[in-house]
Amino acid sequence: MAEAVFRGVFALELAGGEAPGKAALPPGPAGELAMRVGRDLSRLAEGVPGLDLVLAAAHFDPAEVLRPGWPLHQRLQELHARAPGRDQGPRVLAFGADAAGEVPLPFQADPALAGGGLRVLPFLLAGDAAALAATAEALEDKLLALGMAQPETALAAQDGFAARIEHARYFSAHDLAAMMAMQYENQGLAPLWNLVEAALLAPASVEWLDQGAEPLLRVEGGEARMALFDPAGWCVHYHHGQGDCDRLQRVYEHFLARQRQLSAVLEAHGIPVLFVHCDGKADARALLAGS
Repeated sequence: MAEAVFRGVFALELAGGEAPGKAALPPGPAGELAMRVGRDLSRLAEGVPGLDLVLAAAHFDPAEVLRPGWPLHQRLQELHARAPGRDQGPRVLAFGADAAGEVPLPFQADPALAGGGLRVLPFLLAGDAAALAATAEALEDKLLALGMAQPETALAAQDGFAARIEHARYFSAHDLAAMMAMQYENQGLAPLWNLVEAALLAPASVEWLDQGAEPLLRVEGGEARMALFDPAGWCVHYHHGQGDCDRLQRVYEHFLARQRQLSAVLEAHGIPVLFVHCDGKADARALLAGS
């Protein structure tokens, strides 16, 4: 029997951007929250009760979910495969802190990404591929418009994580990616999102950022190569006159700041960046391609 999964997140919009007081829930509250999440999803798709629900009772920045290979959801799949009761009917599983309050490494959020106003709890639904297909389609259709959590579920999350929550709702992984794309567009990062999305959905593809004055980037196999230009090489590649380099020093510094910004965003999405020195004597694209 072929098994399939549906990836989603339980998203918590924090009031005033205040960080939650707790990183993860211990077993009892984690299990209770997972049961409530399952009931909420069952209101939207009738097939949910026949599937396994697996919830990470720990919150993360959206970028930690949207990484090549979907590592947080993949970890949930691995734990689901090892959990007992596989042939005893649909299960609701939750993984967070242990009884002593310690959070295991796979569910420790990156402290460098802790300041955002939106925190997400990954979850997946798992079951027979044929049975899952209709449920997954229904959820993809409904979550974005109708996926608000029930008040008691939001309250359980608020109390459990010691957080002030403005809104609590459900998204599919694709919904979350679409939201991130809109956010990046508003921040002037739309060209970079295309590379992140390719790393997520088509990791074997080769994608370039090679437009205007933007840093030169190549992404393949979940890794990025970025051209690192000295001032002379920058002038050559971007067709500035050699006599203008001193005058354009401030523009060059802005270019370096943009490189740092793009690199930080890629790293947040789990895409390592290798800087390739380009002095303008060799073709920069060829250097990034390794040829």
